[in-house]
Amino acid sequence: MQIAVSELVAPTPHKMHDFLAAAKTAGFEGVEMSLRPGSNNPFNYQTSDADLKDFKKTAADLGLAIGSITISTDGGNLLESGAEAQKSIDQTVWGLECAAKLGADVALHTLGRLHADLYYEDAFNNAITSLKTIAKTAEKLQVALAVEFVWNGFLFSPLEMRRLLETVGSSHVGFYFDPGNMAVFQFPQHWVRALGAWTKRVHLKDWKGRALNGAWTALTEGEVNFPVVMRELRAAGYRGPLVSEVPDSLAPWDETAKTMRKIAAM
Repeated sequence: MQIAVSELVAPTPHKMHDFLAAAKTAGFEGVEMSLRPGSNNPFNYQTSDADLKDFKKTAADLGLAIGSITISTDGGNLLESGAEAQKSIDQTVWGLECAAKLGADVALHTLGRLHADLYYEDAFNNAITSLKTIAKTAEKLQVALAVEFVWNGFLFSPLEMRRLLETVGSSHVGFYFDPGNMAVFQFPQHWVRALGAWTKRVHLKDWKGRALNGAWTALTEGEVNFPVVMRELRAAGYRGPLVSEVPDSLAPWDETAKTMRKIAAM
């Protein structure tokens, strides 16, 4: 499995060329770029096709694959309906188009956020409606949208995530697995077995402790059982990249890259 690093853990602020060079120097084989609002981010909603072409060429010149991007929308919410959902749909579609231009085949999304007036079942149904719309573009571009479980109070069960994806019913809307995110509450390997072939990409993080008493750690220093996680990923047929989301405040990138190679061989 190829090892890569996400721009989400690059120093802030930074330039794209600096991130790519640092990834190469640390020993990574690929990168995940991050589409985020705000002109201080090198990949944002004002990024031009010329910029994307430059990013792609720089990565290629360094021998780095651009395997995925992350999409953070600006004010929209796929869990809502109406104008707020449409804003997020439009930005997500634009992100998928950017991913295709970069040569990436997966785009991460966290859907949105709940609030007191947005009831859970409504949010679930709204997410399905939005994802079915987005799936048309994902299928056309051959870029998968991968939903990640994060701490937004939504999709706390692997069976619930599977039901969402099965209801959307597209081979280009799947799951972005991050074992660190569910190690706070559950056992990450359970998610791999439940979601199997829906898994489009894998972040690597580690966590030690429970809820507010826990903390992120360097890889293999927390409670994620990586040998079992890797066994389940292989059983599910996953052969894609492993993408680091470990900041250098927890471990230098070159050390993380070495550890990831060990994890990939488990």
